[in-house]
Amino acid sequence: MTDSATNTVDPSEIAKFEAMAAEWWDLEGKFKPLHMLNPTRLDYITRQIAAEYGRDLDQPLPFEGLRILDIGCGGGLLCEPMARLGADVVGADAAGGNIPVARVHADQSGLKIDYRHTTAEAMAEAGEQFDVVLNMEVVEHVADPLGYLTACGQLLKSDGLHICSTINRNPKSFAAAIIGAEYIMRWLPKGTHDWSKFITPDELFDLLRNAGLNPVDRKGFKFNPITWGWSISDDDLSVNYVTASLKP
Repeated sequence: MTDSATNTVDPSEIAKFEAMAAEWWDLEGKFKPLHMLNPTRLDYITRQIAAEYGRDLDQPLPFEGLRILDIGCGGGLLCEPMARLGADVVGADAAGGNIPVARVHADQSGLKIDYRHTTAEAMAEAGEQFDVVLNMEVVEHVADPLGYLTACGQLLKSDGLHICSTINRNPKSFAAAIIGAEYIMRWLPKGTHDWSKFITPDELFDLLRNAGLNPVDRKGFKFNPITWGWSISDDDLSVNYVTASLKP
């Protein structure tokens, strides 16, 4: 199911990711930064889900019985670990070229994941409901952040959990996410990010509240150039950060 009429999809942003679709699972390719960040993202996500739903991460299939949506799923970097933890996973992306890549990799991994070329708005209009909506590194690429987050909120069941990560907007984030990642390290193609679309944590909390959600947590994803690794930070949200919200 697709929805060409939705007003939050930015065609220029979709084109960027369509062009890179085949490289999603190349650890040294254009998505290397996400592969590096992924363990830290998963640590935050799994802990939030476990805390909200009273699940023991040391047990087999701790997310069994939970329906999880990864909106803007790309090649499935988050969908696959969620499926391995026992969740019923739907991966949705407005960039249609990502979906065949995600499906093939899931098949090769022996995982059952429902991948769809669609949008949050189309799924909300269809009445889809989820226990958890993952919305990672997407909101800075849409045309209408409030409209997009409102659709994400509509996709949640009551007391459902929404996890959203993005990039702060300040001189440091410009230096790190654009100059550093795109021009110096060349981890990403030039033009992948538009600094003017970055969102501060306070702005995102306001957007989430206006979308009908209740923000309950925010943390930073901090990169250490010495250890060449990521960690979760309680107080450094200066570049990459993540939020957790509940639907009343």
